[in-house]
Amino acid sequence: MAATVTGTALQLRSIVKSSGVLELSLAEVEIPQPAADEVLVRIQGAPINPSDLGLLLGPADISTAKVTGTADRPVVTAQIPPQFMRAMAARADESMPVGNEGAGVVVAAGADAQGLMGKMVAILGGATYAQYRTIKASDCLVLPDDATAADGASCFVNPLTALGMVETMRREGHTALVHTAAASNLGQMLNRICIQDGVKLVNIVRNDEQAAILRGIGAEHICDSTSPTFMDDLVKALVATGATLAFDAIGGGKLAGQILTGMEIAANQTATTYSRYGSTTYKQVYIYGGLDTRATELNRAFGMSWGLGGWLLTPFLMKIGAADAAKLRARVAAELKTTFASHYTQVISLAEVLNPEIMAAYNRKSTGEKFLIDPSKGIG
Repeated sequence: MAATVTGTALQLRSIVKSSGVLELSLAEVEIPQPAADEVLVRIQGAPINPSDLGLLLGPADISTAKVTGTADRPVVTAQIPPQFMRAMAARADESMPVGNEGAGVVVAAGADAQGLMGKMVAILGGATYAQYRTIKASDCLVLPDDATAADGASCFVNPLTALGMVETMRREGHTALVHTAAASNLGQMLNRICIQDGVKLVNIVRNDEQAAILRGIGAEHICDSTSPTFMDDLVKALVATGATLAFDAIGGGKLAGQILTGMEIAANQTATTYSRYGSTTYKQVYIYGGLDTRATELNRAFGMSWGLGGWLLTPFLMKIGAADAAKLRARVAAELKTTFASHYTQVISLAEVLNPEIMAAYNRKSTGEKFLIDPSKGIG
């Protein structure tokens, strides 16, 4: 190695106890040394994505959070409603590191990874809510010379998810998309991709403010799910775009069923024959998030040619293979400050992640609010 970093460092840990309590803490862990094909990254930025919250907070009731410990080493506990504990059985009493992605500087490298020394890289692989992370060199994305850790911290989960949606559309024979929670950071990226690639996109939002965000970046088809004319507006947008594939971040409630129904109505508007089984146009909704934790309700008013399933980034990348995944990563790197730019409303320290007021804020998953963890903040 060209350099050696030794000692201990902080790592955020989450544990669901079998007693029904979530405990979050900052653990002192040995700084891991890289193997021949690995690098040691000093993390300078790691985002809090909705996909991180499932591991970080689980189903805990954050309103019950209590803090003990010290200001720089807080320990937070919160109650988990009993009805959710069965789903937590696989992780009960296991202390787990948190954080899907991040970015930072390579400060040590194994014999086969010396070319990355001193480079600013983005990484995906878990345990990024920490001061240091060892990872295989092949799993690093080298950032452009003018990129900061904040520029690259969110360049995996949201960008690759948005690109994956468009790639799934193409591979499955669809020609246009529907997206819910469409004014999110990810949704804005998806709009920029679709505008750039000439893909028609129907955006479903929940209020005028979110609609305004999307209009500001050039979105054409925007439907407000809280509007009394929502279904009429949705059908018009589906007719105009021909969208038969949707990605739903909401998950619970009636929205997935409404989208399928709207697609069926749109298909029937151009049908030349009647069938008791509905249109022959295949309609697909993929649920990829759970902003609404209620049951998914289907009214079955959309014929028999339809599908509802789950979609996750990691299985998708495995399915398309390393070569095609590398092409998507290369596009992210090339358009890091344009198509895939992320903006943060607050930069917080590892200790501040455990501040109950801040926890309540990032757990709201509010449109326009995105938190970045800087593990070096507050460290003397």
